[in-house]
Amino acid sequence: MTRLDRLTEKLQLNRFKLTSLLEMTKAINDNATVEELLSVYETIIREQLGISKLMLFNEQNNWDCLLSFGIQGEINLNPLELFSQYDGISVLESNSLLEQAGFDVLIPVYHQSQPLAFLIIGDIDEDEIKISPTIKHMNFIQTITNILAVAIENKRLAKENIIKERMNKELELAAEMQAMLVPEQFEVPHGMEVAAHYQPHQQVGGDYYDVIPLNNNEVIFCMADVSGKGVSAAFLMANFQANLHALVQYTDYSLSDMVEVLNNRVNQSTRGERFITLFIARVNFKQQSLRYINAGHNPPILMRNSDLFLLEKGCIGLGMLEDIPRVEEGNIRLKKTNTLLLYTDGLTELENPNKEAFGLERLGETMLQNRNVSMSELNDSIVEAMEQFRKSAPYFDDTALLSCRFSFS
Repeated sequence: MTRLDRLTEKLQLNRFKLTSLLEMTKAINDNATVEELLSVYETIIREQLGISKLMLFNEQNNWDCLLSFGIQGEINLNPLELFSQYDGISVLESNSLLEQAGFDVLIPVYHQSQPLAFLIIGDIDEDEIKISPTIKHMNFIQTITNILAVAIENKRLAKENIIKERMNKELELAAEMQAMLVPEQFEVPHGMEVAAHYQPHQQVGGDYYDVIPLNNNEVIFCMADVSGKGVSAAFLMANFQANLHALVQYTDYSLSDMVEVLNNRVNQSTRGERFITLFIARVNFKQQSLRYINAGHNPPILMRNSDLFLLEKGCIGLGMLEDIPRVEEGNIRLKKTNTLLLYTDGLTELENPNKEAFGLERLGETMLQNRNVSMSELNDSIVEAMEQFRKSAPYFDDTALLSCRFSFS
């Protein structure tokens, strides 16, 4: 071969490589699918370069073989386990599985020290006396494989970002919905003082509290917590609030009747996939009585002077069973001054760096230490105690407080 022939061949080869790179780049810029990119890649490697045997492994959720040809039967292997020790183009060490399959060369693809892909090639025909396409075009194969692997990784990251963005928008919507469920101000009868505190977690939950005056002498108040988080939890709690208000405002149901109806409504909405814990109470100022049902919720604490009582009578959570087996209604005769604290499990289950829970005992002690302050000040003291307790530990759930004081002359 003359020097001119060699220069002509080299020029044609370089033109081919440039054309191939442009073809792959155009497919990427046109936002081709992974399948379309692999088709372009296979045409270049198999048909134009003459590679006869290939397996390309890429990590998506798992390490999968994205492309293979020239092999017989099925080859199952863990590429990360077999090839992670290689940091560059390598001749494969003796391996019974790969040796029998006829693979000779490994081309790993890394990005910031993390493996993106592993390409194994076998095309050497010992019966032919010529330079193997793998040896001849090694650097070009590595370059175009890198381009393909990075393009696929970028697609994966873009898809993850879209999913994250969608989730963030859903959480924003859920947060807005939940904010509407937790009122900041309350209409309460004379002799009742109410203050609330709500600390949302980064993931939206389903906490809800409310105070609903019935007339000059009676008020219903409640706190609820739906299992799970996110938009579905917020929608369920919004639906629950609407049902509760309808029952309170337009019917003369007893607390037990309300709980039975609400259980049916929750079952219809969730089909057994979620449940709601609820504490609901009705105070009659004329009779100085408090009737309540605790449906699987954290027991509120009633403080009278230096005595603390847990309000635990009730039933299982709403939506846990199609029919509630038994509903027990509590009935308390109120004294001259009574303080009642409702809360969700984000408070008592809050942990410090030593994995200790804040617990009921600390909550009760904080109430007793602040027995003479306003309800707003009581909430502030509880939040301060929580902050001092958790130190650097993160919040894991929403925290809701509803403090109520009933005073009688």
